[in-house]
Amino acid sequence: MANIKSAKKRVLTAERNRIKNVAFKTSIKTAVKKVLELAKGSDKDGLNSALSNAYKLCDKAVSKGILHKNTAARKKSRLTKAVNKLQTK
Repeated sequence: MANIKSAKKRVLTAERNRIKNVAFKTSIKTAVKKVLELAKGSDKDGLNSALSNAYKLCDKAVSKGILHKNTAARKKSRLTKAVNKLQTK
């Protein structure tokens, strides 16, 4: 641990932010799993709202600096491709 008081504060702040970021990324993963589960069924309205929510979470993560914009775009693209593939079956 650092000796300087401000450095000690930064260590604590960084840990707090890391925990928040991990929680937010976990919520994105949960939203993606929910979309994929709904894509297997026949509930179109639920699927559209869940897909919209997953997109919203990805975009919010970009604006908060949790995800890079290309990472979010890749996640959204892969999710859309997976949903389309599941719906055609």
